[in-house]
Amino acid sequence: MTAEALAVPAEPAPSHGRLVPVTVHFDDLDALGLLHNARYPVMVERAWSALWHERGLSFEGDWAAAGDFCNAVKEFTITYDAPVKRPGAYAVSLWLERLGRTGLTYGFRFCSADGSLTYAHGTRVLVRLDPATLRPAPWSERFRALGQDLLRPRG
Repeated sequence: MTAEALAVPAEPAPSHGRLVPVTVHFDDLDALGLLHNARYPVMVERAWSALWHERGLSFEGDWAAAGDFCNAVKEFTITYDAPVKRPGAYAVSLWLERLGRTGLTYGFRFCSADGSLTYAHGTRVLVRLDPATLRPAPWSERFRALGQDLLRPRG
C-alpha cells in the first residue's frame, strides 16, 4: 500500500487558516527513505515563518527588537498519520486555535500540496515573553490584527 493510500483524507477546506507550500528534500528522508520524524516540526516552523514574513513580521535576531517573535514553546504535540515516502512539493495547513493575552495555540496539518491528504497533524503552544525579564507579556495589537483571519471559528 502506498503512503498516499495510507494518508488520512483531509476534512473540507476550512474557512480559516492558510495552506503554505513546503518542499521535502532528499536529505530530509531517513535511512528507510521516509521523512524523518524530527523534520516535520522544522517544516511547520518554516511554514509559520514564511506566513508571518509575508504579513510583514520578521525576526532580526535581537531579543529586544524581536517583538512578538520573543516567545517560547510551552508545548508541542504531533500525530504521524502516514509516512511521507518521497521528496517533493507538500504543504502545511496552519491556523490559530486560540489567541490569548500572552499565549496562543496553533494547529497544523502536514499534507499533500493541495491539502487533500494528511500525513501528520498537531498543535503548538507559544508564550509571548518580555525580552528583559523573560516573563509572559501581551501580544501586540498589530500581531492580533494580523492573526484574526487565522483563528478557527468557535461553535
